[in-house]
Amino acid sequence: MYSKTSLGADQMSGGPTFSRRRKQILLVIAGVVVAALIAVGVYSAVSHDQYGPSANGCVNLTIAGSTGGSTLHYCGEQAKSFCRTAYASDDRLSQLARPQCELAGLTRAKVSAS
Repeated sequence: MYSKTSLGADQMSGGPTFSRRRKQILLVIAGVVVAALIAVGVYSAVSHDQYGPSANGCVNLTIAGSTGGSTLHYCGEQAKSFCRTAYASDDRLSQLARPQCELAGLTRAKVSAS
C-alpha cells in the first residue's frame, strides 16, 4: 500500500552519490572557471587604459552630466584648442580643465604661443 510518510528502498539510501569520474569533471569545470576569473582580474589590472590620466599632449577630463559622468578626451591639435579655450574662459568646465591641461604639458604659455 502507498504511504506518503514511509520511504521506499530506493529513498532510504540517502540519495544518489557522485561517482569518482563525475567529481573529477566538476573539479575540472570549477578550476577552469576560477582560472578564467583570475585571468580577467589580471588583465583588468594591467591593461592599458586609453582614457587614463592626462599626459603627453592628451587631455582627459571627466565631468558630471545629467545622466551620469562624461569623459572628454582630446589629443594633439584638439587638445591645444581645448586648452586654449579653457585658459581664455572662466566657467566651471574651464576651471576643471586647466589642471588637466597642465598635466598634459599644455600650459597657458604653450597654447597661447601657437
